[in-house]
Amino acid sequence: QVRLVESGGGLVQAGGSLRLSCAYSADTFSRYAMGWFRQAPGKERETVAVINWNGDSTYYADLVKGRFTMSRDNAKQKVYLQMNSLNVDDTAVYYCACRLEPTIATTWPKFDFWGQGIQVTISS
Repeated sequence: QVRLVESGGGLVQAGGSLRLSCAYSADTFSRYAMGWFRQAPGKERETVAVINWNGDSTYYADLVKGRFTMSRDNAKQKVYLQMNSLNVDDTAVYYCACRLEPTIATTWPKFDFWGQGIQVTISS
């Protein structure tokens, strides 16, 4: 398995910013795309952002484009999600996930391993 652990969640007021981190374990020669997903109560899991294996290509959902930025540091085996201009609709459990392929996929069943999730709550 690839193990993933999210951190950096919490409670933020609308209009504020938050940065999520995901530490993962993999062998030195792995070439894995990574993604951020979220799920709010009563809603389906949705894709937030995806990054390819070396970080030179990204995908963002329309609802977060221009507000969120995904990045990665392969030497540290970490990926990040910088979230700005947060609103109440961003409240959800956020998950980091790993795809055992180097290229971007935009649907959650394409991802193979998942972190346990971390709560992000935006207050008005």
